[in-house]
Amino acid sequence: MYENGKIELSMGIHNGKREKPIIAYASNLPQGMIKEIECCYDNGWYLAVTYEDGQEAKAYQPGRSVGVDLGEIHTMGAFCENGQALLITGRKVRSLHRLRNKKLTEIQRCPSKCQKGSRQWKKYERAKRYVLSKSERQLRDALHKTTKQFVDWCLAQSGSDVYIGKVEGVQRNTRKKKRANRKQAQKISNWSFGKVKQYLAYKLAQHGIRLKEVEEAYTSQTCPVCQKRRKVSTRTFACSCGYEEHRDIHGARNILSKAVHQNIIPWKVPTKLTYLRIA
Repeated sequence: MYENGKIELSMGIHNGKREKPIIAYASNLPQGMIKEIECCYDNGWYLAVTYEDGQEAKAYQPGRSVGVDLGEIHTMGAFCENGQALLITGRKVRSLHRLRNKKLTEIQRCPSKCQKGSRQWKKYERAKRYVLSKSERQLRDALHKTTKQFVDWCLAQSGSDVYIGKVEGVQRNTRKKKRANRKQAQKISNWSFGKVKQYLAYKLAQHGIRLKEVEEAYTSQTCPVCQKRRKVSTRTFACSCGYEEHRDIHGARNILSKAVHQNIIPWKVPTKLTYLRIA
């Protein structure tokens, strides 16, 4: 990189010879030590710049623990040991997934009527890439806003340790079930739990908050009072012993209990729920 904004991007070595670098000119580069510059394409060429912004992560300070239950209807359900609970709706993420799938279905029907490689076929392919690119940006923005809302709430509760359930096996187990219908399979495939964990990891670390995974087996089915297990199809978990709680908050409470006490036991503090949605 030169002072006049000239950038030489290496193309590597092919067949024993070093390829000529790509020359690009850029202005308004970020201030700080630039570590990497990549040339990328997404319906147009752009430069991806990785740099040091000079901000250091805060040191860990012991505080309250928080349990998190990831879901498809509510992206995040959280419970803090002080009794504060949080629900962040996933309606916007779900609507974006549905719109993307609808548009892709409409576009994919069209190329069957024209010859592969023709002008019309290429037009449909460009439209498909545009839909995928736009929906990806919208989904990324929605998940960033969701995780930021949770981090802000966690800081307000003086949280220092966040325990999140391991959900990687949900997709594998759902696919193994022969009776799983197409609608349920699509919901699971649209579940962006991997990106949520990725965004949470670095955002929480920036504030000195630790993120740990907990085995969440039966946390959404077990009553913390009488230890009976039951599956519920409604948004409220209600047990015959009289215990009743929102299903996602119930799962988050049990995850926190499992992490802190190594067992599912009831919390004696009353629950105060906060409900947030993405604008």
